[in-house]
Amino acid sequence: MTFDEQAATLDRKEIVGLLASHQQLTNSVNSLTTRNEELMRQLDWLKRQMFGSKSERRFVDSDGRQLSLGEWKQEDAPASETTVAEHHRRSRKQPDDKAEEDDLRFDDSVPVEEIRLPHPMLDEDHEIISEKTTYRLAQRPASYVLLKYIRPVIKRKKDGKIACSPAPSAVFGKSLADVSLLACMAIDKFRFHLPLYRQHQRMAAAGIRLARSTLIGLMHRTADLLQPIYEAQLYSVVNGSVVAMDETPIKAGRKHRGKMKTGYFWPIYGDCDEVVFPFSGSRSGEFIRETLGEYCGVLLTDGYPAYEKYAAQVNGVVHAQCWSHTRRHFLKAEDIEPELTTKALEQIRGLYEEEGKINARQLDETKRLEQRAKHCKPIVDEFFEWVKTTLEQRVLLPSSPFTGAAEYALAREGSLRVFLEYPDVPIDTNHLEREIRPIALGRKNWMFCWTEVGAQCVGIFQSLIATCRLQEIDPYTYLVDVLQRVEDHPASDVAALTPRLWKERFQDDPRRSDIDRVVNNAAP
Repeated sequence: MTFDEQAATLDRKEIVGLLASHQQLTNSVNSLTTRNEELMRQLDWLKRQMFGSKSERRFVDSDGRQLSLGEWKQEDAPASETTVAEHHRRSRKQPDDKAEEDDLRFDDSVPVEEIRLPHPMLDEDHEIISEKTTYRLAQRPASYVLLKYIRPVIKRKKDGKIACSPAPSAVFGKSLADVSLLACMAIDKFRFHLPLYRQHQRMAAAGIRLARSTLIGLMHRTADLLQPIYEAQLYSVVNGSVVAMDETPIKAGRKHRGKMKTGYFWPIYGDCDEVVFPFSGSRSGEFIRETLGEYCGVLLTDGYPAYEKYAAQVNGVVHAQCWSHTRRHFLKAEDIEPELTTKALEQIRGLYEEEGKINARQLDETKRLEQRAKHCKPIVDEFFEWVKTTLEQRVLLPSSPFTGAAEYALAREGSLRVFLEYPDVPIDTNHLEREIRPIALGRKNWMFCWTEVGAQCVGIFQSLIATCRLQEIDPYTYLVDVLQRVEDHPASDVAALTPRLWKERFQDDPRRSDIDRVVNNAAP
């Protein structure tokens, strides 16, 4: 019996049931297809995170001559002659007499040890007329130095009374650690991401025997000394007119055996190039209110709803949001809607180009606002109008990444326009995200914080060291000075020890460690 003959024998109910089953099967197939596409997008994203480049830079071929790898074949190219303009290569300028052919350069802070080579015996026909210098960069294994203080014991002849001058004061009383060791341990861990257990191994290799718990204790005690300075810097940041805020996870504290809790650093960047890393055990929006309090100014953030909720509850807070995060949402749609995504990215790129030109001119607030209104506002208006028109005229699935990116942008249109009204507000939070990188690199090395107190210590050190870099201060010089100065510095003026103000008051004449004095006196 053929298919048509079988169909002819079916009654009405059987045909309706068959059609319903077919519709059900079609819906299931469509659902599975959509789910499969979503899973493939997630897999592609995961592959990029694990094996691909993390850079968001896109190379744009403005003149149409840039070819991708494999696009051009040698045999297909017509033979032609090209005339190359004549040019003269300029010789390299040597900045000083410390650079030779190998381009080794260094400043006066690098210790130099002279090695004079013997010369052949001179006779009556020869004499030394000059010297030639060759530099080679050398390195010693981890160099630890014991400072041996020798104090004379004096006896008074008259009554036999014995006296001895006191030992030099230390940061922690009779502690075995010199201030230079405390500073170097902090810098090695939080600037160069060297965990304490590796520093302990390096000490052992250099012949120094110390318990690892001793190093941990020294770091905690150092953080306790620096905490008032950190709090003063936090106060300075949250009292600025523009602050940028973000959050990044960190493993801190034991949840149960074999499992760590997830806490969060909430980095805050102030308008005076200061950054702080307060720690919280959760990502709750309550921490934003606890930290910022009744802040009055512009708060620049990403799209996390907790920031928007805080700004809506506190009078005087203007909420600005990041264009870079908006752009990232469109990047996720590049494989699904390449034409629309390219159009969106081109408009955002144009906005960044205009903003870059304005920044390069270093204008005052009034002129900066005028230039943004003239060059940036038309691009922003055109972008949002195009997004609205696209959603109205194009048939896009609600699950499409482009739809999600467009709705993300439209929902935050007011916040994304704030930079057009406030000249000091940056266009994105990239300046803050750059300061989060040491946290990300650190947790790949020292992995986690054993306790939440330890995480708070990390935030203190990272806040001061990162701000030293922003203020172009040597963190070693700063920490050595401040750790000695904090004992006799008035508590009411603790803000003067924050890196920004320390640079103005104490940088020209900082307190040194005894090891620095020994090296400076012994240097040729």
